[in-house]
Amino acid sequence: MPCQDVTAITVAGMQQPAIPARHPLAVDVDFLAQIGSQSRALADAAEANLDADVEHCPGWTVRDLLEHLREVQWFWALIVERRLQDAPSGQGEFAEVHPSRLPDDGLISAFRAGARHLVEVLADADPAQSVWTWAPARQDIGFILRHQVQEAAVHRWDAEHAASREVSLDARMSVDAIEEFLTYSVANSVETPDQPRPALGGAFVLRASDLPACWVVEDGSKPGTVAFRRDGDPSDLPVISGTASDLLLWLYGRRELYVEAAAADLIARFTALRFTD
Repeated sequence: MPCQDVTAITVAGMQQPAIPARHPLAVDVDFLAQIGSQSRALADAAEANLDADVEHCPGWTVRDLLEHLREVQWFWALIVERRLQDAPSGQGEFAEVHPSRLPDDGLISAFRAGARHLVEVLADADPAQSVWTWAPARQDIGFILRHQVQEAAVHRWDAEHAASREVSLDARMSVDAIEEFLTYSVANSVETPDQPRPALGGAFVLRASDLPACWVVEDGSKPGTVAFRRDGDPSDLPVISGTASDLLLWLYGRRELYVEAAAADLIARFTALRFTD
């Protein structure tokens, strides 16, 4: 969940792999409902709190956070609505519909309207329809539908945290988001990094404490890439444990979880292989 503008990654002529089966605990997660509910909760948390600092987005206030997600949701709604095969240029060719910065008294209502519009556009679209996304391996509306859940959820947590409210994200939604993150938001076998990345050089376990979900994170099939597999919690690897919500927030750098000293270098290498901060 980067606190910056979307970065384009394009791969011409790439064949997309089949979508991996969703985790059994997450097959009933309603992505549209989650985007809507997480966005509404973010807007509620922002009410009368626009000047609060956002700890994990340095230099941002809740106002900046709301403006950021408003533009993110506009961006993806535009791609889906127009079935764009290339990234929109924002202030360029789509300047007539690009959201402008708003005064405080209109910002929250405009954000709510934009979130509703994104949900409506996604509800009317075929997830298998081809469109541009930043993920080389997944150039379809289904990727946008799935990823926008965690975009809204993690930034909802940011807004709640800025209001001094501690919340837990939905556990089953978090399970799906963890697997989505470990598929697309780490160096993987499809994307070719701009510069060589150091290998993970080991493996560790993510273990949910509130659901029977566990993942082994390990080196991918190409040097400097990461892969994961569901596993029955092997006992010979370092383990990072927490609720599914906490594990997702740890992946996004929002939570600190216990890491044994012997695994510190391994986790530092994993952090360097993520696409977010």
